[in-house]
Amino acid sequence: MTKTWNNKAWFMVLPVLLLVAFNAVIPLMTVVNYSVQETFGNNLFFFEGVRWYEEVLASSRFHAALGRQFLFTFIILAIEIPLGVAVALAMPRSGPWVSVCLVFMALPLLVPWNVVGAMWNIFALPDIGLLGRSINALGIDYNFTQQPLSAWFTVVLMDVWHWTSLVVLLAYAGLRSIPDAYYQAAKIDGASRLAVFRYIQLPKMSRVLTIAVLLRFIDSFMIYTEPFVLTGGGPGNATTFLSIDLVKAALGEFNLGIAAAMSIIYFLMTLLVCWVFYTAMTNYYDGER
Repeated sequence: MTKTWNNKAWFMVLPVLLLVAFNAVIPLMTVVNYSVQETFGNNLFFFEGVRWYEEVLASSRFHAALGRQFLFTFIILAIEIPLGVAVALAMPRSGPWVSVCLVFMALPLLVPWNVVGAMWNIFALPDIGLLGRSINALGIDYNFTQQPLSAWFTVVLMDVWHWTSLVVLLAYAGLRSIPDAYYQAAKIDGASRLAVFRYIQLPKMSRVLTIAVLLRFIDSFMIYTEPFVLTGGGPGNATTFLSIDLVKAALGEFNLGIAAAMSIIYFLMTLLVCWVFYTAMTNYYDGER
């Protein structure tokens, strides 16, 4: 028997392919083109090879911004993942309060990124902001516009407020997918709350938490709008993450070659870390089964 192939399905996929090509492939190829050339205006370009990549990789400015970026991502993951799981465990499993809790958890995710930065900028001002005045009223010297530590505290707190809800919703979905038979068996065996979490809930949430960690890593590693609106990368360069430094090089200094090379390195690093993490976690979970 011979199979009859229906190629009409490609007409349904074609708009998606065109959209992806327009939004991803073509801009990426443009950046690659700029990363190996130099321009002095008038649409004149000169081939430079890998010169810009060498300058970026040897730059102490790039290393400093990259270090701040990794530090911020590590802090965010260390706070938001455990906090999100804890909140999900505390949420009700049934009843009218379930919908209320889910709505309240989803609210921060609905706020646009630039609005989040503007809100926290006003909220944290040391003179008129509720957060700033409250902290200073406790006798703690707080001013995120002048003190690097205060700026870091504010940026981290803002991100935790904005994105912990994503981890909560994912963890809660993983908890709701656990059959009641597991809890009934644990109750018969007299398992403690900690044992139930260690041997039932956490293993069943492992896949969902992997997705949560990957999403939060990608978002936090590429964060730009919120800290830029809040601190502008300051005070000094205290909160100048890699994304902010990249925009400064491209738009502020008009170093298109440097900015393009930094963009490609940035993209490859994000892709590599995500692939390594996902491969390691999936191999671990496959070995546990």
